[in-house]
Amino acid sequence: MAFLKLLKKGNKSSGIAALGNTLLAIIKAIAAAVSGSGAMFATAIHSAADATNQGFVYFGSALAEKEPTERFPTGFGRVVNLFVLVAVTIITIMAYETILKGWGLIQDPHPSSNIWLNIGVLIIAIIIDGYILIKVMKEIVVESRTNSEKGNIFINAFKNVSLAAPPTRLVFYEDIIATAGSAIALIFVVLSNLTGLYFLDGLGTLIIGILLIGIALKIGYENTIGLIGVAAPKIVEERIAKIILGDQNVVDISKLRTLQEGRDYHVESYIELKEGLTLGEADDIKYQVQEKVMEDPGVVDVTIGILETDDQKDWQVDKSNPKKN
Repeated sequence: MAFLKLLKKGNKSSGIAALGNTLLAIIKAIAAAVSGSGAMFATAIHSAADATNQGFVYFGSALAEKEPTERFPTGFGRVVNLFVLVAVTIITIMAYETILKGWGLIQDPHPSSNIWLNIGVLIIAIIIDGYILIKVMKEIVVESRTNSEKGNIFINAFKNVSLAAPPTRLVFYEDIIATAGSAIALIFVVLSNLTGLYFLDGLGTLIIGILLIGIALKIGYENTIGLIGVAAPKIVEERIAKIILGDQNVVDISKLRTLQEGRDYHVESYIELKEGLTLGEADDIKYQVQEKVMEDPGVVDVTIGILETDDQKDWQVDKSNPKKN
């Protein structure tokens, strides 16, 4: 029962994408077996890899929501990065197999049968992957708290993807490649049949494999630094600084460090208070500021130290970085 409750907290984007890609992998595998198309085989492998990855990531994101324990006092936020790295390994293996298949078809080209079956399946794949992509772009908007931004949803998603949770980022990047891969497969399947240049089927397969390698490197890099521990995006740091300086008793920020762990933020800061406060008053203000920062979605713990003002302005709130005068 507790496990089911935990699963409900898993990343929605990866859960929906895993189900969608499982269905696509089955349909594409059947079409590839019937027609013998290399490009169809490549997209079937791609969908199978995506479904496996996204399933892994969904469970990882659910486990990351576990409450801290005595043994693991900082929680399980980085578990999701570990699961994403497992997913990257799977993508790399699938990419290798796809590239081998493509190269084999280029060296020994042959026509595929059931062209209309292939075209129909790939059009369905583009529609399903496109739907998942739109869903995950909307999720990025919610997670990055940029609901009020106007403009193209695709541009906004690319602009703010770094503020989304690691599982959401993985689904976004993977699904861009999945949609593009299905479109590439469709183009090369049609071209090879229309022109009689059957090596094009292998070329399309090879391109999809190379795209898979590229996305594996991108996601692998992002989640490796996530496992090590990385500074939060500047927009998050600035938002937290504004909350701290919003207290009338805080005159400056001497130090602010915001660490991102999974989709959680850990905040450590030294703040300067106005002159003339008693020790008790300063202590009350410190806890008051901590509570305000904790109200920010994503912040899981806050440590604040207090200093008396040195009459020098260290933090400029309108800048992305602290600026020394």
